Amino acid sequence: MKHYIPAYPRPQFVRGPDSWLNLNGPWDFAFDSKNEGISAAWFNAFPRGKNILLPFTYETPQSGIGDPAPHSTVWYHRLFSPGALKQGGCRLVLHFEGSDYLTMLWVNGRFAGSHEGGYARFSFDITHLVKEGDNDITVRVEDSLDPAQPRGKQRWKDESYSCWYIQTTGIWKTVWLERVPGEHIQGVKMTPVLSGGFLEIESEIEAEPCSGLDLEVSVTLGDIPITRLTLPVTKKRMTLRADVHSPLAGEWRVHAWAPEHPRLYDIVFRLLRDGAAVDEAASYFGMRDIRIEGTNVLLNGAPLYQRLILDQGYWKNSHLTPPDEEALVADIDKILAMGYNGVRKHQKIEDERFLYWCDVKGLLVWSEMAAAYEYNDRAVTDFTREWMEIVRQHYNHPSIITWTAFNESWGVPQIKTSRAQQHFTEAIYHLTKSYDPFRPVIVNDGWEHTVSDIITLHDYEERGENFLDRYLEHLEDILDNRLFHNLSKSAFANGYGYQGQPVILSEFGGIAFDSREPGWGYGNKVKTPEEFLKRFEAITTAIKKIDIICGYCYTQVSDVQQEINGLLDEDRNFKVDPGILKEINERQVGNFRRIRRK
Repeated sequence: MKHYIPAYPRPQFVRGPDSWLNLNGPWDFAFDSKNEGISAAWFNAFPRGKNILLPFTYETPQSGIGDPAPHSTVWYHRLFSPGALKQGGCRLVLHFEGSDYLTMLWVNGRFAGSHEGGYARFSFDITHLVKEGDNDITVRVEDSLDPAQPRGKQRWKDESYSCWYIQTTGIWKTVWLERVPGEHIQGVKMTPVLSGGFLEIESEIEAEPCSGLDLEVSVTLGDIPITRLTLPVTKKRMTLRADVHSPLAGEWRVHAWAPEHPRLYDIVFRLLRDGAAVDEAASYFGMRDIRIEGTNVLLNGAPLYQRLILDQGYWKNSHLTPPDEEALVADIDKILAMGYNGVRKHQKIEDERFLYWCDVKGLLVWSEMAAAYEYNDRAVTDFTREWMEIVRQHYNHPSIITWTAFNESWGVPQIKTSRAQQHFTEAIYHLTKSYDPFRPVIVNDGWEHTVSDIITLHDYEERGENFLDRYLEHLEDILDNRLFHNLSKSAFANGYGYQGQPVILSEFGGIAFDSREPGWGYGNKVKTPEEFLKRFEAITTAIKKIDIICGYCYTQVSDVQQEINGLLDEDRNFKVDPGILKEINERQVGNFRRIRRK
């Protein structure tokens, strides 16, 4: 895109190369095993100790420490000089893209604020705490093994087991400083309305209304000017519409975003006073429509068959943190090379640069919340707050086509019978819909659904003929809760039933294929590429023969620690020829049809 800046951590809202300072790199680091750092005022005199390389956590080899043991409290410290970022009338905002879990910040020994959560971005205005020259930043992060804390695939025991891995403690995404004008554009929410040919924009302005400011919005497609709008700032939140029709061979049309042609429009927001810009931020958007009609998911009005792959976003030496932006791009390219058109980003909110490259390259994304593993008042409160932060922060990405709030009854273990837990999932569904009424929302991916726009089933059956028998002959029984689809779980919680939604097999496969012993995967381990491909082809083709299933998600992209069921190993090498996988995934073997209810 026109305004893309390599390594810029927030590509959906760019203020320019001179407006930010990346604070990744070496920091001072200390464990606080006695929890004495606050009482000992480490924010005034940081103890001599270790160094750490951010944004990697102490558990990872890439951090320079590589200690997998749980430590509940860690501290960070570094000096920074704002330099040219510090200008009269401007604000300095310190952004944390991700820090797990309770983060506290001091600047020059003075407390700046705190944030609770492991996956959402958060920021602090530190203007009043910053001085000329060198400044001290001290960060304390408290984590726990409490299963009520939203944690995703991070273990809550001292040792890894099954498909849960080494915990992630502290700062694990980019930390950066941004200069923001005193009067500025706080944020924008962009909703494409493909049928009307316009973009709806909700802007939030940090300035006094009716003070002589104008908001200018400019849209381009490549080098072609599309729209320019200017309107006076009369209130802090304003809504406007930008027509995005553009000329092509003498015909005015809207260029839609889709996996096969991920066309993106550039957009620039300027806050003007007397015609001069006091703030400017650049972004982009895709014109696409995602909705449900009967048993089909429609993208831009056409049935979409989703060939997804489960992506946990773990790396061998850096765990949840991608080694660099190039690693994110390489993963996307390899996923596309294997014939998948989307990912289910599983139990993780990925680095936003991943979403940028999915937007650019046309890879569909299911965005999924990290689960808690107990149900109590704390879990409800923390989950709800952070999930809504995440939905708001990532709303503008066209590649995200589905929100997945819960998975496999994790965090709601009695959802089948508990009305309280059922009410919780309904509340999350409706809260999500209140902010984003357009994307499908899945509640409890895999089984025991309550309210859900798509019904998803998880089944790690090894034999293709068993898939065909189970779903061709018995899918209506499964959807009516008369038969368990995977021999253990019902499709719906008690009191809920099938309402004609699309059906997707959102986890299957998981074939363990690796020479290591022991190694964990689903079902019997295969020993050769030929054995793997035979089984992969049989189960994938069987699913595609079941016309009333409109997509699937294979487990998974890569091996993760003790789990060896990836199509790539931990070093991101293909285990089998990706061209063969692509042909199997893209092979046409069936057509959609509707379920006829008894």
